[in-house]
Amino acid sequence: MTTPVTLPLWLFILILLFAAVTFASHFLFPSVRWFLRRRLEAAVEQLNTRLARPIQPFKLARRMDTVRRLIYDPEVAQAIADHAHANGIREDVAFQKAERYAREIVPGFSAFTYFSFAIRVARLLSQSLYRVRLAHANDPALESVPTTSTVIFVMNHRSNMDYVLVTWLVAERSALAYAVGEWARVWPLRQLVRAMGGYFIRRRYNNALYRRVLARYVQMATEAGVTQAVFPEGGLSRTGALGKPKLGLISYILDGFQPGVSRDVVFVPVALNYDRVMEDRNLIDAHLNGTRRFRFSVRPIYRYLRRQIWLRLTGRFHRYGYAAVSFGDPLSLTEFLSQGHVDDAEALGANLMDRIARVMPVTPVPLVAHALAQGVTSHAALTRRVAAQIAAADAAGITVHVPRADPDYTVEVGLRGLMERRMITRDGDRIEVTDPGRPIVAFYANSVAHLLDPISETPKVVSCE
Repeated sequence: MTTPVTLPLWLFILILLFAAVTFASHFLFPSVRWFLRRRLEAAVEQLNTRLARPIQPFKLARRMDTVRRLIYDPEVAQAIADHAHANGIREDVAFQKAERYAREIVPGFSAFTYFSFAIRVARLLSQSLYRVRLAHANDPALESVPTTSTVIFVMNHRSNMDYVLVTWLVAERSALAYAVGEWARVWPLRQLVRAMGGYFIRRRYNNALYRRVLARYVQMATEAGVTQAVFPEGGLSRTGALGKPKLGLISYILDGFQPGVSRDVVFVPVALNYDRVMEDRNLIDAHLNGTRRFRFSVRPIYRYLRRQIWLRLTGRFHRYGYAAVSFGDPLSLTEFLSQGHVDDAEALGANLMDRIARVMPVTPVPLVAHALAQGVTSHAALTRRVAAQIAAADAAGITVHVPRADPDYTVEVGLRGLMERRMITRDGDRIEVTDPGRPIVAFYANSVAHLLDPISETPKVVSCE
């Protein structure tokens, strides 16, 4: 037992490494994780005292715990059995598929990543690209929402900047959980989105098992009080106008809601508008070509960043004008259902889109574009038209952002935003929309046409073609 044993040096080093890994995994790492988790819980507890809507325990649960809870849910278990029977496969094979779906959907929220990194980056990016304005805060209505209710921010989808803007602007209220499409399933966005509480949706998985796993996750998060943000349109607007609601996530929330039993759900409409949407040309081309999906590529992002850095270094960079956000009147799901709209997802979606439309902010470029799309061809006529529309909008309760409270300056800001991109030409008093600029002008005019057409003297239907 005490006889010395001679070993090669490489084998001795290998044994030491295995021993070190075993010690770390069984003793050191659990202790460190416990210590860090206690520190994180204390930090989150302190953070919740500053938030209007505290972060719910469901969101802070370990990711694998939520995955297990989801795949062992009775409704998911039934969906697994049905899927196995319908496809002639064993239930354990169907269970593995459901587990794969759950692992893909369930996020791994990190309060540190969200509030220490993401919020700062969102603020920096938003303010570096736009002059951000909170057009209609609607604080009294938002503050009146009971803390026991689950809040769902329902937004129109104009740009991928929507995520960034709203994340920053509601940072004092709560941490949002977004439903994110397949475009973000690339490194490093995938890890960042998960850490921020976002969950992925694959539209190509159109089988009943996937839909049930996704529905149950959304229903669990809603019942647990997790603050969420959804885009009813399902994708970016290709015409600039508000689209029809796609009722997937809304119907899941509605199906899981039991009046008098479930926690009340309050939908908060959020309307966003921009002087310039970075994706506008791609969206217009997609509309004209009938393309419904975009293939995500990192290369155009690198080219864009390189160009922006060069413009900043040479002092030629200009911000993209104004970006404005408005909050509408909240809608309680309990009150909505009490009005006779029993399990009517279409009526709920239409009601929410109407509330978004009513508070859509009007920024200078869409305001000027709407007048140009109606046939205004001179600077003097444009100034008169814009001034009249601002006055009429104010009387109608429409939110128009008027820089410096000066209609003349508002016209100049709108014209400058279009002229810098060579969408219009100006010769003395005459203003002419260029051929390449017509679809761009129509795109921005459409974003406010539903508000300005009723108060215009000669309303027109604008086409992006």
